[in-house]
Amino acid sequence: ARPVAVPSAGRMVSLPPTMDLEFVDTKAAVTTAAHLLLVAPKARFGPRQRDQRTLHNWLGTHAGLANQLGAEASPGLLSGLATSRTQDGRRLTIAVLADSPSRHNSPARAEAIRKAVAAAGLDPSANNAVLLCLDAEAHLLAAANAVGRALPTFSRKSQKRSGGKVALAALLPDGKACAWPDPVCDTVTTARAMANLVDTPPTELDPAALAAAARRTLRGRRAVRIRELVGPALAKAGLGGIHAVGRCASVAPRLWIASAGPQRGPHIALVGKGITYDTGGLHLKARGAMETMKADMGGAAAVLGAFALLTKNAPPCRLSLLLCLAENAIGPAAYKPDDVLTLHSGKTVEINNTDAEGRLLLADGCSYAVRELGADVVLDAATLTGAQGVATGDLHAAVIANDAEVEGALLGAGRDTGDLCWPLPFAPELYRSEFQSPIADMRNSVKNRSNAQVSCAAEFVHWHLEGTKARWGHVDLAFPAFRSDRGTGFGVALLAEAVRRLAAAARR
Repeated sequence: ARPVAVPSAGRMVSLPPTMDLEFVDTKAAVTTAAHLLLVAPKARFGPRQRDQRTLHNWLGTHAGLANQLGAEASPGLLSGLATSRTQDGRRLTIAVLADSPSRHNSPARAEAIRKAVAAAGLDPSANNAVLLCLDAEAHLLAAANAVGRALPTFSRKSQKRSGGKVALAALLPDGKACAWPDPVCDTVTTARAMANLVDTPPTELDPAALAAAARRTLRGRRAVRIRELVGPALAKAGLGGIHAVGRCASVAPRLWIASAGPQRGPHIALVGKGITYDTGGLHLKARGAMETMKADMGGAAAVLGAFALLTKNAPPCRLSLLLCLAENAIGPAAYKPDDVLTLHSGKTVEINNTDAEGRLLLADGCSYAVRELGADVVLDAATLTGAQGVATGDLHAAVIANDAEVEGALLGAGRDTGDLCWPLPFAPELYRSEFQSPIADMRNSVKNRSNAQVSCAAEFVHWHLEGTKARWGHVDLAFPAFRSDRGTGFGVALLAEAVRRLAAAARR
């Protein structure tokens, strides 16, 4: 996977081998497209004169057909599609959104927009256009991110389709076209690039290759300092979890660290689980459960993308990035059930499940961020538990935090970016007993798998911050990060916005 050029507003985002995405604010690219997808709430169609003028201004002779299709379509819970051919042979598709999303949804209706773009049948060999009718300019980021998410970039098909593009424009209720701010374009581009990393097969993306991709992603960032702890250096530094999980793989595990920003003021660390492939270890996953485990580095991709966005210009605060990278493989040197590991926190862990490896990496990474780098706030992201999908579903990541302000920053950022989150209980006194061990400080997997598994897994990580004053937030994005066998780039926009909010609050 190679880095993707970050555009300024109105410039092309080149993401071969699939369709290019172009941000536009004039109607020429929209009216000449071979296939136009118009996405709008139900209320924008019908007899209202103002909306008819807006449609006619942008769609010309297509406006009448668009208004008719939109008025007849039913929005349903997400979106309704209607399609037709115009008089000049072009294809026109209307996606009708519900007028009011539920209170736990994104106000921009991001998922409905994504589904509409994915279902519209845009032609990768032709010029397409997507025209979004938004309720407010504040919805630009979530809506654009949804469009980018519907257009995956990775392919290893022998027949490459090329030549197609998607021109993306957005209109406000008064008919005014939105200019595309650089931060919106940058976020969409970066999220797509991180989704591309998640889609990369493990033959191409082992821990060393992911570290190299991270270095390329941050190339050109001024004053970003990078270092790595690899293989035996992990054990020497007390990072017994990362070392044990990855030590038997053909490519050594590593902790990849980048830092930027002023040396004074608040210090926020982003920590990501980067399991480039998860066999389950000696507790080998069954057939059907191992496939797609290339995506077990979705948390690392999310924090890398967020760090890249935050350091493109002056960072909002002192920032650290910690990528905990390993392949959970099997072999003579594999860590075993009944092993006792000493993690960076100094706490000992009796292994009772080699497939509960991600929390070992995160515990080391979070402890290192606080105890060695001096972080005040730690945000970690991981495809940590299958239970996350049961608890919060395909679209909402689970958030567990030891601090109300951190939790609020993540939840608010999720609504505004479309990377939705939902809080789960933080209660160490209720969950630590699940990890009770007769010979070590804890085991790494719970006794009762029906007792709030997502919160328990998060508590394992938090336990290794005991004795520090760090504020901590955990994002379990197992299901939102990889859907329909594709990486989504989930978490990039979420974490970048959450950091901005926490940094701004610290300055007040």
